[in-house]
Amino acid sequence: MTTRDQVLDAARDDVIDAARGEVLDAARGVANHLGLDALERDRANAEPFTEAELLRKAGLPAVLLPTSVGGAGLPWSVALDVVKEIARTDGSIAQLLAYHYVNAHNLVWVADDAGRQRWGVPTAEQQWLWGDSVNPVDPDLQLRPDPDVTGGWILSGTKNFSTGASVGDVTVVGGLTDDGRDLLVVVPRETPGFVKGGDWDNLGQRLSASGSVRFEDVRIAPDAVLGSASTSGAFGSLVTLAIQAAFGHFYLGVTRGALETAAEYTRSTSRPWLLSDVQNAVEDPYVLATYGRLVARLRAAEALGRSVGESLSQAHERGADLTWAERGEVAEEIAALKVVSSDLAVEATSTIYEVTGARASSNKYGFDRFWRNVRTHTLHDPVQYKAREVGNHFLTGAHPEFTLYT
Repeated sequence: MTTRDQVLDAARDDVIDAARGEVLDAARGVANHLGLDALERDRANAEPFTEAELLRKAGLPAVLLPTSVGGAGLPWSVALDVVKEIARTDGSIAQLLAYHYVNAHNLVWVADDAGRQRWGVPTAEQQWLWGDSVNPVDPDLQLRPDPDVTGGWILSGTKNFSTGASVGDVTVVGGLTDDGRDLLVVVPRETPGFVKGGDWDNLGQRLSASGSVRFEDVRIAPDAVLGSASTSGAFGSLVTLAIQAAFGHFYLGVTRGALETAAEYTRSTSRPWLLSDVQNAVEDPYVLATYGRLVARLRAAEALGRSVGESLSQAHERGADLTWAERGEVAEEIAALKVVSSDLAVEATSTIYEVTGARASSNKYGFDRFWRNVRTHTLHDPVQYKAREVGNHFLTGAHPEFTLYT
């Protein structure tokens, strides 16, 4: 006999599935639009204001925010799929959106109810994008008490990398107080003293708005202090797992985009090798086998990605009841995704030249952007440490220790 709870759960699942379909359709539309001039925009290396507006108009920034502030309240698995879909055609904008999802979700993991309403309502209503300035390998920014405002702070210092800060409506900033507390604060884009360097000029991810920022005695109001992830328990620590899961899905999306783009070239343009004894490149057994191995590995990695999305969503639903042991199991699974997706992305985006041919190296095609993007981003943190975490868990049962990278 069906219970009332089972009926409610089934109805909720139906609603989520319908919303998931709508959101992924919107993401697919954005991805297809971005794919029309991805190479030209990559070469222009401009701040992605137009692309950010495209995300807003599609309603993608608010899909994770809770319904209590006007968001869609969808699970993390949906947001990760959105990141993967956008990455298929534009890795930079996928990174911008992925970082937004994680940074804005500090409203759930870290902030109290007042902070959640103060910043969550306008984020949902206006589809704000959130930038990131919490890079732990940079010198920590300093927060000192504001002598004129009780509970206020004055923020000073520089971050060398700050994804989305230049185009985001607000930026989450991590700073240290004199007594050693690590606080997350919110800084709107046009705040006096918030200086954007505009100096991101790297090999790949050229439109990710990841340049430096400087804070010149920026005043932080009391209601702009969210709290601290390090004191928010296992639930608050999901911030680092979410960003690593987003990275894995980003790599999966770029890999699929590279293979799809290469496949179209192989069908339409590649010539069969003179020793192949075939009339078309798509009949070459070595071309077929190369694509086959890469696609098979991608399908396996995507299956792991789906499992990661469900595991992260379930951990998030646990809320304050989430234990460190439960968190640790999710961390290990995400580490495994990071290993396989990183390795596959770097290999596949290079190997596509072997199945497209020498003419495909012409700059007019720009196939190198896929490799440049994953090669740049996979250096964010050493994947070997993720492999070590997986191996340690397999051999000893140990869980990855919570840090700002795990």
